[in-house]
Amino acid sequence: MTSRAAEQQQDQPPSRAERKARLLATIEQQRIDILVESSRWREASRPLDDGWRSLMRFRSVILAAGGLAVLQSARHPSSLVRVGKRIAAGALLLNRARRLFNQFR
Repeated sequence: MTSRAAEQQQDQPPSRAERKARLLATIEQQRIDILVESSRWREASRPLDDGWRSLMRFRSVILAAGGLAVLQSARHPSSLVRVGKRIAAGALLLNRARRLFNQFR
């Protein structure tokens, strides 16, 4: 009779309390997973956040310099092209130097 009762127990769907307990355990595990992943995300994005904060410290200076650059480029448009080329060349040179440094390190 005991085995027959066990068979009947297996055939029946889980009770409401059991389903609720299983769902609550699943939800709790998902909350833990979200907390872990959000912590990883914060750690991964920390350098970007720090860079943005340092940029925002100098926001007024950057805006003033940008305004002066726009004013200068309106008066002398060819100088803006020349400065743009120099900035692009400098950025490419820096990138190459960084790659070369990383190869020998």
